[in-house]
Amino acid sequence: MDSPEVTFTLAYVVFAVCFVFTPNEFHSAGLSVQNLLSGWLGSEDAAFVSFHLRRTAATLLCHSLLPLGYYVGMCFAASEKQLYSPSQAPEAWRLFLLLAVTLPSLTCTLIYYWSQDQWARHPLARTLALYALPQSGWQAVASSVNTEFRRIDKFATGAPGARVIVTDTWVMKVTTYRVHVAQQQDVHLTVTESRQHELSPDSNLPVQLLTIHVASASPGVQAFDIRSWRHAS
Repeated sequence: MDSPEVTFTLAYVVFAVCFVFTPNEFHSAGLSVQNLLSGWLGSEDAAFVSFHLRRTAATLLCHSLLPLGYYVGMCFAASEKQLYSPSQAPEAWRLFLLLAVTLPSLTCTLIYYWSQDQWARHPLARTLALYALPQSGWQAVASSVNTEFRRIDKFATGAPGARVIVTDTWVMKVTTYRVHVAQQQDVHLTVTESRQHELSPDSNLPVQLLTIHVASASPGVQAFDIRSWRHAS
């Protein structure tokens, strides 16, 4: 029979992987950062940019706490190792505890840096600032993004960790830790990969999975990739 230490380790690894990558079952059960912190994050529809400023920061912090959660759980699952008293714990576990405490500490420092000047240092805010007019700031661009996201004619597809959103003006990719934003009039699209699959899930026609590289002509805007399905000709 497996020891409690091995059983807990296996269970925690499965939980951690599912919590980070969040399959549909976890979303349905409410076990995602967005659901657990929905009261603080607010509504994506009401304020898209503000929501994702907080979401990316909260996600990074929650994920950085997973090693510490494993250590705390092992204090109970392997009580004979005396992990609850670091001075008496094996050296390898003391090093692990140091890492588990350092990781969220560094993350908190980074989030604090991002949040200064009303989140102006966050990567998303910095990207939006590149599109701001000389007499305005990134908040004006954020307001434009928020307005277009609320419209019903936007296009949105993909899994929660790699969602693609296209509005009248913007092309955006929402990932676990950041949001890529580019203005449609500035982007250059390049198909970098094409994979053909024999059958589509909803038809008998072959389909292609295209990887499209989105590069902006605006200096400083990071390029990103999006994936799209289309029926093969």
